Amino acid sequence: MRAEALPRAEGPPPAQSGLRVRPLPLDTVRENVVVLARGCTAVRPERLTGVRKVEIALEGRRLLATCMICDDGSLVGRDEVGLPQPLLRRLGAAPGAMVQVTPAPPSRTLGAVAAKVAGDVLTDAQYRAIARDLADHRWSDIEVAAFLISCASFMTADEVLSLTEAMVVAGRRLAWSRPVIVDKHCIGGIPGNRTSLIVAPIVAAHGLWMPKTSSRAITSPAGTADTMEVLARVDLDEGEMRDVVERCGACIVWGGRVNLSPADDVLIAVERPLSIDTPEQMVASILSKKLAAGATHLVLDVPVGPTAKIRDRRAALRLKKLFEHVAGRLGLGIEVLLTDTAQPIGFGVGPALEARDVRAVLEGRAEAPSDLAEKAVMLAGRVLEADPALQGGQGERRARELLASGAAARKMDEIMAAQGPSPKAPGIGAMTQVVCAGQAGRIHEIDCLRIASIARLAGAPTDTGAGVDLLRKAGASVSRGEPLFRIHGSERSDFSFACEAACEDDGYRITP
Repeated sequence: MRAEALPRAEGPPPAQSGLRVRPLPLDTVRENVVVLARGCTAVRPERLTGVRKVEIALEGRRLLATCMICDDGSLVGRDEVGLPQPLLRRLGAAPGAMVQVTPAPPSRTLGAVAAKVAGDVLTDAQYRAIARDLADHRWSDIEVAAFLISCASFMTADEVLSLTEAMVVAGRRLAWSRPVIVDKHCIGGIPGNRTSLIVAPIVAAHGLWMPKTSSRAITSPAGTADTMEVLARVDLDEGEMRDVVERCGACIVWGGRVNLSPADDVLIAVERPLSIDTPEQMVASILSKKLAAGATHLVLDVPVGPTAKIRDRRAALRLKKLFEHVAGRLGLGIEVLLTDTAQPIGFGVGPALEARDVRAVLEGRAEAPSDLAEKAVMLAGRVLEADPALQGGQGERRARELLASGAAARKMDEIMAAQGPSPKAPGIGAMTQVVCAGQAGRIHEIDCLRIASIARLAGAPTDTGAGVDLLRKAGASVSRGEPLFRIHGSERSDFSFACEAACEDDGYRITP
């Protein structure tokens, strides 16, 4: 049955008392936290036992926060409230501003979470309220985790639709001056699969607009934004992003700065460390971001393989249908491509190594990885099919032409110049260790998860030059002692961990 919305609390609101804002040099990451003196004049600490929160208000903006009590009057006075940096930014408060602080009433949306834990189907209104609270950072990480786990247990297709739409409505939705706005996305899980950095300039060189907002890595060796940041600045705000797209036809920027679908950003930050990545959450996350960015047409890459996120064809088809159902109901044109993947794409795994591969493909170098080039051309061709002026079925031919002629490379240079220079050092880690085959035979598979793990242990993506450089790919024959891959690093401790992990299991499956 469908759970009913909980009634609003009755009665007059509590009296409010003003406190002066004191900024604190603390980073509480996602959590909203306030610091009050034990003798606070506005809220008595004994009223905040357990998990009771406070509501802090300034000029109509209201946020919930967890409270910490301070016994040092030099840090926070009795008539002050200490605001760590995240809450200070979200509230938009200036030092010394007067804010109202009161004990917060229990969140009504948490009642909906309890209903979901019990197996109920939530309503559209409940999902809209949940998305608003997430976007306003009104929940703690523990409460977000409870919601994610409850949804992972049971969620209908219509609930996925409700959550997706609610997350779009809770944030901003970009509008563009052109009727066709395209995008390409991969669900992830395949190291080195940096096709977006090749697809975007190909598409823009043709004349379509592709405002690409991408994520940073949380559990992988590199996200699209991490790799692009080796080449150019990615932390553009909305105005800067618009300027780049209008000048160049495309951008590749970090979505966290543009702040589209902020409710999804909150969910992602909690679900990835917990390894919660259900098909339902994946669909809501990806489609809410694409709709918020103003896309009208999306090509979605779903890798399928023994060590990919999606392991078998049946699960892939189920995911494909769910994407098509939700996208269709929300007016987004979508093509879902199931791509067979038994190994990483390209040679490099890690931001600088992947950026090297991307430049090699765009510049048509002889050493460029052919699998990365071919997949990028195929995907770009599908995106170009959204152009009504292009004859049907000619997308891939046009994509190959733009890559071979150097038009895509010139467009990438234009995009990089428009986004500005990267703040990161572009070099590849100087510390190296070659990992060799333990037996002779044929490489029939490379474990994507294991290679990603070794690259992360080496320091990627925090250390942009760290990672794994693949020297042999699946299908090749090797002799005992022949090099399989090279580990790169800059920090000795990280580099040692990666080398030890490679000795335990190098991820290569070789048959005699």
